[in-house]
Amino acid sequence: MFSLKEVKANPYITEFIQQTEKVLASLSYTDHGFRHADLVARRARRIAQEIGLNKKDEEMASIAGYCHDIGNFLSRSFHNYLGALLFYQTFSKTEGAFDVKEMTTIIQAISNHDKRVEDMSFVNPISAIVVLADKSDVHRSRVIVKEIEEIKADIHDRVNYATQMSKLEVDKRKKKIILTLKIDTNFVPVMEYFEIFTDRMVFCRKAAESLGYNFSLVINKFRLL
Repeated sequence: MFSLKEVKANPYITEFIQQTEKVLASLSYTDHGFRHADLVARRARRIAQEIGLNKKDEEMASIAGYCHDIGNFLSRSFHNYLGALLFYQTFSKTEGAFDVKEMTTIIQAISNHDKRVEDMSFVNPISAIVVLADKSDVHRSRVIVKEIEEIKADIHDRVNYATQMSKLEVDKRKKKIILTLKIDTNFVPVMEYFEIFTDRMVFCRKAAESLGYNFSLVINKFRLL
C-alpha cells in the first residue's frame, strides 16, 4: 500500500489541493488547502494510533484525512463525492498503490466526511476518524482574509479568528475524545460557535460513539458536552 508520503508526492493530488485553495479563497471560505490537509492527516493518524488501530489503518486514516477536501476545486456542493471519485481515478490504475479493500475504505472515508447528519454512517473506523480530525479544525490560522472588518463581517471567520487554541485528545482510559478550545469571548460570544458548528459537534459525537468513545467539548475550561 502507498504511504502518505507517496500520496503527497503525486502531482495530481498536489494540484487538486492547490486549486481547492485558490477556489475557496476566491469564495471567501476559511482555509481548505495544505495547512488544513496536513493538520487533518496528522490528527487522523494520531487518533488511529491512540485508539489502538494497526499501522495500515493509521496510514489509511492519514491518507484519507489529507485528501478529504480535494474535490472542492470542482464544486463546493458534493465535494466529498467528487473527491472520492478523483482519488479513485488518480490511483486505481497505479500498480501497487492500493488493493480493492484499501481503496474502498479510503474513498468511503472521503465521501463520508461531509454528508448530512441523517445520512452519515460509520461502517469502518477510518471514516469516523476523518470526521473527528476534520470537524475539530477550528482555529485563527484558518482565516484567510486579513482585514479585521472583513473578519467581523463573516460569522465563520469571526469564530475561527476568535479561537486561539484548538486541541483534540484521546483519553483511552476514560473512553473519551475531547476537543478543547480557547475562544476570545471579547471577539465573539461562545453561542456563535454553536450557531455554525452544531452539526459538526453532532458529527463528532456520532463518530466517537462508533469508535466506542464519548465525545466531549471543553471551551474556556468549561465542559459543554
